[in-house]
Amino acid sequence: MPIRLIAGLGNPGRKYERDRHNAGFWFVGRLAEHGRVALMPVAKYQAVTGKLAAGYGDVWLAMPQTYMNDSGHSIGQLARFYKIAPAEILVAHDELDFAPGVVKLKLGGGVAGHNGLRDIQASLGTQGFWRMRIGIGHPGDRDAVADYVLHPPRPEERREIDAAIARGLEVMPLVLTDDLAGAMHRLHSPPKPAAAAGEGAKT
Repeated sequence: MPIRLIAGLGNPGRKYERDRHNAGFWFVGRLAEHGRVALMPVAKYQAVTGKLAAGYGDVWLAMPQTYMNDSGHSIGQLARFYKIAPAEILVAHDELDFAPGVVKLKLGGGVAGHNGLRDIQASLGTQGFWRMRIGIGHPGDRDAVADYVLHPPRPEERREIDAAIARGLEVMPLVLTDDLAGAMHRLHSPPKPAAAAGEGAKT
């Protein structure tokens, strides 16, 4: 099924904009920028939204403004109004289980303690939506997670996260032509080693 809604998770407002928990916002913001899509607030959906052209029609971009723990309300409203099935939704979010620099795409699965995903699952009634999982690393202590995600990453971590987001954006042409399998294969394949210096040079 083609993707018809891409939602980035985060917390609204300047206070939170640099926090690790806003990696999903960063992804959708970059996607909108690349696609020259203006994101505008829509009170009815409690989100900023815009439309991105895809090979099979328009795709909604959304950043819920409900705060992370209530993300499902906004996404559920959009999905129900536009009759978008859960399998046609891609949610970009921060992922504690991956180191900064890692990004992966998958359909379904558990929520692993992520309150935003948990609320979306409750609103949609299923785990069967796509996720763009952007690694932010783990503080090493379960009790430190809440504080960790609500603080900015170190500069070197932010560079890795930005690089991961860039790799996620590289596969979006495949996603937007309904080739999710191809997007996963490309995103999850190890990078090809750089050619040795001088290799192939004529003598």
